[in-house]
Amino acid sequence: MSSKSLLAEMRQVQLAIDLIELGARLQVLETETDLSRARLIRLFKEIRGMSPPKGMLPFSTDWFITWMPNIHSSLFYNTFLRLQKDQGCERMEAFISAYRLYAEQVEIDGAETVLGLTRAWTLIRFFESDLLQLSACTRCAGHFVAHAHSPTHDYVCGICQPPSRAGKTRKRQQSVADRKPAKASPLPLDHRMA
Repeated sequence: MSSKSLLAEMRQVQLAIDLIELGARLQVLETETDLSRARLIRLFKEIRGMSPPKGMLPFSTDWFITWMPNIHSSLFYNTFLRLQKDQGCERMEAFISAYRLYAEQVEIDGAETVLGLTRAWTLIRFFESDLLQLSACTRCAGHFVAHAHSPTHDYVCGICQPPSRAGKTRKRQQSVADRKPAKASPLPLDHRMA
C-alpha cells in the first residue's frame, strides 16, 4: 500500500471516528466514508461500546420547519455555510466543525441540543437536493430554514413571531412548577379556630 493511499485511509478512519463520537448513525458513515460496512460496525462498537442502532433515517423536511427545530437548524446551517464560504472548509470538515460549534453554543446557553448529528446531516442533504432553502426574515434579516420555493417576500421567522405555545415544553413546565412555592394545605376542620 502506498503512503498516499495509507494517508487517505487514515483520513477516512478519522472521519468515521469523529462522526461516531458525535452520534452518527451507520447510514451516515456508509455514505460519507469509503470504509466497508464491517469495518464501520467494528469501529462503532469499539467507540460506543454497542452495536449501531437500526432503523430508518429521518426523511421529512417538515421537522426542520417547526418552531424550535427551525431555530436550531438555522443556527447550525448558517454556521456550516460560513465555515465553507469564509473559512474555505471542505464539506465534511465544515459539517463536523459546525456541529461541534452548534453543540458548544447550546451548552453555553444551558439549552437542550434539539438537532442531533443525523438530523444535521439530513438537513445538509435536503439543501443539496434543493428541498430546503434559507429565507430572510423581513423583521430581523436573519436567515432561516424554509421549504424550497416557498414565497419569501413577507417571511417572518419563529423568533420574531413565535407560535402561541412556544417554549411551553413539558420539561420547561415542570421546571416552572418546581420553582413555585407549594400552597399551604388547609387545616382539618377540628383544628380551625372558631
